[in-house]
Amino acid sequence: MLYFRSRSTVAAFLAVLLFVFGFASHVLAVTRTDFAALQVQTPGKITMKPGEEKTVSLTFQNIGKIGWTNDGKELVSIYTYGPKYRTSAFQASSWLSASQPTKISESSVVIGKTGTIKLTLKAPISTGTYTETFHLAAENVAWISGGEFALSITVADTAISNSSKTSSLKSSKYQAEIVSTKTTKFKAKGGVTLLYPVTLNNVGTSSWGKRSIEPTEIRFATGSGVSVKHKSWKSSSVVAYATNEVKPGESETIMIAMTSPSKKGTYTASFRMAIDGTAIAGSEISIPIEVTKDAPDAVASENIKKILISEPTIRVGVMIVDEETDDRVEIVGASAIELRDVQGNLLANVASGEIMKAFYEDGYYFYDVGRGLEKSSYGLRFITIEANAVLTVTNFDRRETRNAGYADNQFRNVLELRYNTTKDRTWLINELPMEYYLRGLAETSDSSHDEFKKALFVAARTYAYYHWQRATKHDAEFFHVDAYADQVYNGYGYEARTPNITKAVEATRGITATYDGATAITAYFSRSDGRTRDWSEVWGGSVPWSKSVAVPCDEGKTLWGHGVGMSASGGLCMAKEGKTYDEIVKYFYTGVALEKRWE
Repeated sequence: MLYFRSRSTVAAFLAVLLFVFGFASHVLAVTRTDFAALQVQTPGKITMKPGEEKTVSLTFQNIGKIGWTNDGKELVSIYTYGPKYRTSAFQASSWLSASQPTKISESSVVIGKTGTIKLTLKAPISTGTYTETFHLAAENVAWISGGEFALSITVADTAISNSSKTSSLKSSKYQAEIVSTKTTKFKAKGGVTLLYPVTLNNVGTSSWGKRSIEPTEIRFATGSGVSVKHKSWKSSSVVAYATNEVKPGESETIMIAMTSPSKKGTYTASFRMAIDGTAIAGSEISIPIEVTKDAPDAVASENIKKILISEPTIRVGVMIVDEETDDRVEIVGASAIELRDVQGNLLANVASGEIMKAFYEDGYYFYDVGRGLEKSSYGLRFITIEANAVLTVTNFDRRETRNAGYADNQFRNVLELRYNTTKDRTWLINELPMEYYLRGLAETSDSSHDEFKKALFVAARTYAYYHWQRATKHDAEFFHVDAYADQVYNGYGYEARTPNITKAVEATRGITATYDGATAITAYFSRSDGRTRDWSEVWGGSVPWSKSVAVPCDEGKTLWGHGVGMSASGGLCMAKEGKTYDEIVKYFYTGVALEKRWE
């Protein structure tokens, strides 16, 4: 959330905020917790023949506070999930879109009643066992709590006899044999990185091309499910992927990275290699783990509740590619780079220090990585091989074009060039872990009071996490937050200059504000005139945690900003008077609790 740097920006900024938040009474009347579902009936394991089309039914009870409808701007439907909006291998011609299979069958489902999802699936040609995840959603509002479900689907030619199946498996074009592994089990404390090397030999009849390593099952000795997801994983369902060719008879060694489970006990983690979602026979890997000690609690305060998820990866619109950069970008990586399209296809491997040029024009993305001009039909992703390494946009310099004191043209992890038809413009999008995003926020100075900085970054993290969860504000332009209109994000350059900000971010890592169990959007501004404003005074509607409170330190001063939420000058004054960051946050946001969402 922007502070006001000068009075001349007040009027313009208020207008922007009204647009940015878009909090008309309709939006304020609907919260994430208003939509909730209970799965009543699911189809269980599904078996299909290659190419077969089958419709399965699922039933959900509406246990929320708002009725469902299958029409209008809040219609209830399902989307592909894990990751969301992915293209499913089971897409049928009747689907509403590649990521939206269908909507509820009933025209309306009142609170307490059940609704039906009739999901049509078309099996791929490749046989194997698939897990397809979907999620109920209220269009333009929220993912429906309790609406996530996964289907186990086996694609097999049921006409083949058992003996034929065995023969077919032996002659399969995709087969592997484990040559060597780490033979002893892991023995480690909870929450640490584990590396497991395994060598697989290609004993099939075809070369391995684009493939992934996937987790299949992680079990505790007693049978309860746990997670070993590592921060290096590409997603919760993809540990790693490769595209190099491995011919029949050749072998490759892969390194599986895991995070040891947080609780003491004995576990087994299982993985497999897959090509286009189909498991390679013989590639199944089981890894025994003994956790000798619970992971240390990273939260000092016992008053902070822990509801842990994986750290979110946030997408930030950092620059509109226009005349400021001659309608193109020039990018250099501090580490080696993979250039991929947004479909995941590898376009080039680029050494560190090599200039990559790219632009969008008339339906195509053009790029030059030293081989001459090439083009792609899909958006371009510049991905650092070393996680969270720095990329520099060499033809973007804020000192020259924005009269700033620093270039601030460096960003961590991934840059993506993406055109959108909604506003007919091309963005450069930075994709990076949430905590690194916060380090690059230029919302306060490095020298401000430590407790105030911590309070500010709890508010900033909560605001960003709210929009990451909701994922609708800038969805049409493919990112979560704008680096200017939402919170001022200057990237790695600002992070490097402000070590105390990094300390404040780390000290509050993963901590967000919630109200009644849901993430509370946490507005903040520069200075009040002695009191903050109730949300209804500025944007209408009722937001229970954004009530007017007195700010004695600001009395007699001129209001700078919209006045809702936390006054920066008031929070800074409280910190200097000895208040802790959690006291500051809870003073300005009435009735909130603090929750640690990720380690």
